[in-house]
This record gives sequence, structure tokens and C-alpha cells, in this order.
Amino acid sequence: MYVTFLRPRLIRWSAAAAALAVVGPAAAASFDFVPAPQTDLNRIYRIDRVTGEVTSCQYGLQEGTVGGTLCYGAGEGAGAQTPGEYGLVASRHEREGGVFRVNYRTGEMSVCYVFEERVVCTPQTNPPTPPPIPAEAGQMPGRSGPAPQRP
Repeated sequence: MYVTFLRPRLIRWSAAAAALAVVGPAAAASFDFVPAPQTDLNRIYRIDRVTGEVTSCQYGLQEGTVGGTLCYGAGEGAGAQTPGEYGLVASRHEREGGVFRVNYRTGEMSVCYVFEERVVCTPQTNPPTPPPIPAEAGQMPGRSGPAPQRP
């Protein structure tokens, strides 16, 4: 009886440990990488998914060597933001050197690019909220009476 009691528990613990071993490294990955959409620029942007901090690196030629990796740290607006669920989205504009930083939880966006040896980002923002709907259905703002009808 002792063996039959321990066996199901042991199987459950083994399955849980195996699941954590598979999920653990994936959950620990906290960065995403996106190339700049500019077709003649070999720049990659990196974002911390939780903090929204953006940095960038690119290849640089160095005469007489195989070259080097040039990296740009977070400058104005590119540092850590309010904790969230951040990502990078590249536009399809072939001459655009920057990327969009998005917060998947709030919908806020900003544009990030390299400027004077640092990555800078515009302030996070959302589109403006639409004006409220008038109290009476069919009533147009600033008018009295019903809204005009189409012929």
C-alpha cells in the first residue's frame, strides 16, 4: 500500500519538474529583437519585454579587421518605462531607421531610433479618445431636433 500511495505522487512531481524544465528557460527570456526596416542598414533593436527599455546594435567596418559590433545604449525616452508587456514593431517603410515600441497591455506606442550615439524614443501615447455620444440617440451635437435623414 505504501508503494501505491507514493507512486502517483512521484509521477505528478516528476511531470511538474519536467514541465518547469521546459517552460523555465522560455519564461526567462525577457528580450525581443527586431531589425530596422531600412533596407541598407544592418541595425537590430532590442527591447526588455517588461521594462520597455530599448537599445540597438549594428555591424561596423574596421579597416584591417573583421569589423566590430557598435551598440547604442538607451537615451532620452528609451529607458525603463512603467512595467508592462512591451514589444517592437518595424514598419514596412524601406527607408525607416526606427521602430515602434508598443505596450501590449495599454496599447500605447512610441517611435524609437538612434540619434547622436544613443537610442531615443518619443513619449508613449495612445490615440485621443473619441468625443462622447450625445445623450439622446439620433441627436447631433450642437443641434436641436432629430438628425437629418438620408434621401
